[in-house]
Amino acid sequence: MSFTLIIVIMTGIISYQAFNNPAMRQRLLFHPYSVKKSGELYRFISHGFIHGSWAHLLINLFVLYQFGEIIEALFVQLVFGPTFGRLAFLLFYVSAVIVSSIPAYFKHQNNAYYGSLGASGATSALVFIYIMLDPWQWFLFPPLPAIVLAIAYLWYSSYMGKRGGDNIAHDAHLYGAVYGLVFAIVAFALFQPMLLENFIAKLLAGPVAPSFM
Repeated sequence: MSFTLIIVIMTGIISYQAFNNPAMRQRLLFHPYSVKKSGELYRFISHGFIHGSWAHLLINLFVLYQFGEIIEALFVQLVFGPTFGRLAFLLFYVSAVIVSSIPAYFKHQNNAYYGSLGASGATSALVFIYIMLDPWQWFLFPPLPAIVLAIAYLWYSSYMGKRGGDNIAHDAHLYGAVYGLVFAIVAFALFQPMLLENFIAKLLAGPVAPSFM
């Protein structure tokens, strides 16, 4: 069983339990004020395994499974090798949950009313590593080339993060995506330069016609 599938199952079970247990949800929520005042550092990780609604959960699980399986296989087969690849994937996923939340911690550490939850920061990181594999591939929804979607996603997340007011952790989306890009560039450069060269070559080659048309 892949680590991706294990994470999907764990996230589904924990989220379901939190749906039915408000006290549990409150304990696992990313709450920067509690992290600062009470030293509850576990919240940097725990919030990635709970969600605000069934729609929120199912979307993140779909993205996690779809892209996680690809990135885990990439780590095992091409980047880190069979011995360390699966562990590297697990460490990457958990670190993405943490890193994507750090900006929100500094922004809201004195705000007792702020809280966030969900795996969106980590799933954004997975998607952006996937985009590195073929920047001009077309996404079915929305129907855009990957690199165009990536730029639009970064701009939108940055804009909405500054504007706020919609109860969505756009900062986590933004910094999760950036973390995925930085991780991929560093890992490819150190362990498999061919992948970085492949990304640059495909990027410079320009767009291609969508295969689904």
